[in-house]
Amino acid sequence: MATLDRTRLASLLAAEQAEYTAHHPRSRELFAEADNLFGRVPMTWMNMWSGGFPLYLDRATGNRITDVDGHTYVDFALGDTGAMAGHSPAPTVAAVQRRAGELGGITTMLPTEDAQWVGAELQRRFGLPLWSFTLSATDANRWAIRLARLATGRPKVLVFAYCYHGSVDEAFALPGPDGKAESRPGNVAPPVDLDLTTRVATWNDLESVEAALAHGDVAAVLTEPALTNIGIVLPEDGFLARVRELATQYGALLMVDETHTFSTGWGGATRAWGLQPDIFVIGKSIGGGIPCGAYGITAEVAAAVTRHTDAGDADIVDVGGVGGTLAGNALSTAAMRATLGEVLTEEAFAHMVELATRYTAGVQATIDELDVPWSVSQLGARAEYRFARPAPRTGEESAAAADEELDAYLHLALCNRGVLMTPFHNMALMCPETSQEDVDRHTAVFREVVGALFA
Repeated sequence: MATLDRTRLASLLAAEQAEYTAHHPRSRELFAEADNLFGRVPMTWMNMWSGGFPLYLDRATGNRITDVDGHTYVDFALGDTGAMAGHSPAPTVAAVQRRAGELGGITTMLPTEDAQWVGAELQRRFGLPLWSFTLSATDANRWAIRLARLATGRPKVLVFAYCYHGSVDEAFALPGPDGKAESRPGNVAPPVDLDLTTRVATWNDLESVEAALAHGDVAAVLTEPALTNIGIVLPEDGFLARVRELATQYGALLMVDETHTFSTGWGGATRAWGLQPDIFVIGKSIGGGIPCGAYGITAEVAAAVTRHTDAGDADIVDVGGVGGTLAGNALSTAAMRATLGEVLTEEAFAHMVELATRYTAGVQATIDELDVPWSVSQLGARAEYRFARPAPRTGEESAAAADEELDAYLHLALCNRGVLMTPFHNMALMCPETSQEDVDRHTAVFREVVGALFA
């Protein structure tokens, strides 16, 4: 098995850093000038880009991005799933232009017929009959958690260690030594002790799930069908089915967040794997880049909620903490209708998944050839490599496999050769515009930069 020489890694990283800096003077200049922005970027997480300063965008179409220094890249980041449909897909652009320019009314607090079309399409894909719209999956999770607490009369949410549910307060938790939820390192000023709102289990560990649920205070099990933001960690056979059974057994709702795992297929992992959520959350990709999100609920959950609202115990119409003025606006519903109806189709997903399979095989070939102690996992149109072999089976194992220096080297080396990866981790996503040639280009570049590291 190949052994990493960290001195060699440091030398290669320094060379890639120097090349990145030399070839992106305008991006570096814009970053230096941005002293009126907190962190010098529009949102502080944009500083995750390796290299000391981010690339600045000039234009993007399909799976190509061109920066302000004139370099064009094959984009496998795709806005960390937000641009799964590709950058500025033509049907979405046309729908947005028509809504904003021809029909007018970007946001009016009035419903449009597009919303009903999208709701029916989401039901067709994911099964749940009743839908509400948001501007992000974070909002969808927040509001759906409130409904789950109302419906069950219970205070807590069960999440998995190193899960991803946007910036939902309840989700930034890890299991402490006594089993109680503790704040995840780096969590910014949690409003209350995490143990008051959250119970935490370990992914693929059914004993930890049942132990958490046995307290009888969990309103909902909030989960992705596979862990994603810590690197793809797939569920073991029978795990999700048993989680569904345990949730029912202990009186909790099952809340499935497919914001990232929508990559599994046209109907997400929910359809592909036969999941049966009580609440379903999705966001980012369904609007083709226009901010949007949605949550769906079963008729049973709706009835449990309306029993309280009919009695005057809760308010979901005015200021009860569910909803926002811009949610479900005319522009975002038009974008969702066009994206779901004309871009992220069954045919598109078949193409995307096939390419991700090709991508995964290319990465695995390099790992095998060089006997590198890494692994690669695929989730439909999405694939990711981790610095561990075998592949991590829990969030804790995946977190332990992190290597910031290795991440920086690979991201910079690929960027310097015209390939963009997701800045937060080593995820690659296919879109309808991705081609075999793009995948093969990554395979060749990946072999080159990993080969240099283990030469």
